[in-house]
Amino acid sequence: MTIRHLLSGGLLLSLAACDMAPKYVRPELPVPADSPQGPAYPQDGGAAAVAAADTAWRDFFVDPRLARVIDTALANNRDLRIALANVEQARAQYRVQRAGIFPTVSANGSATYQDQPFAQQGPGGGAGGISGRTDIYNASVGISAWEIDLFGRVRNLSRAAQEQYFASVENRNAAQVALVAEIATAWVTMAGDQERLRIARGLEAAFGQTLELTRARFAKGIASELEVRQAQTSYDQARSDIAQATTLVAQDQNALNLLAGTTLGAEDLPSTLPEGEVTLANLPADLPSTLLLRRPDIAAAEHQLRAANANIGAARAAFFPTISLTAAFGTLSLGLSNLFGSGSDYWSVAPSARLPIFDFGRNAGNLRYARATYDAMVATYEKSVQTGFREVADALARRGTMTAQLEAQTSLRDSAQTAYRLSEARFRAGIDPFLTTLDSQRALYTAEQSLLATRVARAANMIELYRAMGGGLK
Repeated sequence: MTIRHLLSGGLLLSLAACDMAPKYVRPELPVPADSPQGPAYPQDGGAAAVAAADTAWRDFFVDPRLARVIDTALANNRDLRIALANVEQARAQYRVQRAGIFPTVSANGSATYQDQPFAQQGPGGGAGGISGRTDIYNASVGISAWEIDLFGRVRNLSRAAQEQYFASVENRNAAQVALVAEIATAWVTMAGDQERLRIARGLEAAFGQTLELTRARFAKGIASELEVRQAQTSYDQARSDIAQATTLVAQDQNALNLLAGTTLGAEDLPSTLPEGEVTLANLPADLPSTLLLRRPDIAAAEHQLRAANANIGAARAAFFPTISLTAAFGTLSLGLSNLFGSGSDYWSVAPSARLPIFDFGRNAGNLRYARATYDAMVATYEKSVQTGFREVADALARRGTMTAQLEAQTSLRDSAQTAYRLSEARFRAGIDPFLTTLDSQRALYTAEQSLLATRVARAANMIELYRAMGGGLK
């Protein structure tokens, strides 16, 4: 009964102990309260706009092939597996640290056998001796050096380990968000390179026809060798672009396979850049900066900050006495048959206290280190917030001008197509020189490439905005 009362009292003292850690206060966000404003930024995300963090990636990416690739990557990507293993490691470390709050109860059993001579005077005063054997059996249950956490040292260490575990969870979430955005961008990039290959092949055919026509005119003495050579350069440039685009498509597929963690089937790979939207287009543009706190990387930085705050409490508690308790309850007997008999039980309690007097600055150094670590974590947290705000602002600025740029590039391509048809007709009719047609062909090729690059950039921008706003976790 006495040991049980001691344990109960020790647990109550530990639970009611004071907390030496500073009260945690989240730092003020070092960024403007609202989204950036200006001519480059969109003013409205649409009436049906939904926050990115509330939009599941399966709903955001509307192309079913891309959705299947992302699903495959989430199941097979090795970096994500490493992040998940890190979470399990942090969870196990937290459990180990948390166990220090409670006493460790262990059962012990021992047997001692000894045989020693006992001096005894023989008859007539002569010396004599007999030997005696003693068998001692012991069984006990007890605790050893359990620290009664009066000043919160163990609890703050446990809280710090818990916050590290929470940070590892958020780091895993951040890894998933980054993976979803990276594989979607890689998929769109491959789609753009496939489209670039298609354009190059189409231009190769057109330039080839022009080259054959020019050669025929040269054979009849109508065209000059210079015109033949000029037509040949355009045709060879298209052939070179085909080879380059073919290489890019193969490399894009290799990158997708690496991100997916397996070899993807041809049915899930893009054959061209879709004419429609690859993603939802109604993400909001005007959001308060407090929504940045929902980004996993910023949440992880705050958990690291909370852990550093708890470590200050543990360092402060080291200046105060450490009280430990060792206790046991058991039975002791000279015979195994009487080990649990009446009158063989015993108990022992050994409390101890230790107060540092001269440690030559060890505890003070540990406290300064904990405070400096906290200051570093504050700066890390604030930088994470500033980085997140900058990424969102950059993505919004690109989005705000993308529609106008796409319209201009489309109009430029259409005009270049019309100019090419007219110049070719005039060349065939003998009205314009061949150089005019050649320039029109090159202008059309450049316009096609620029329009394609803008379309790819628009899709990539929506993916980046989704990631920057914390989407991709669900």
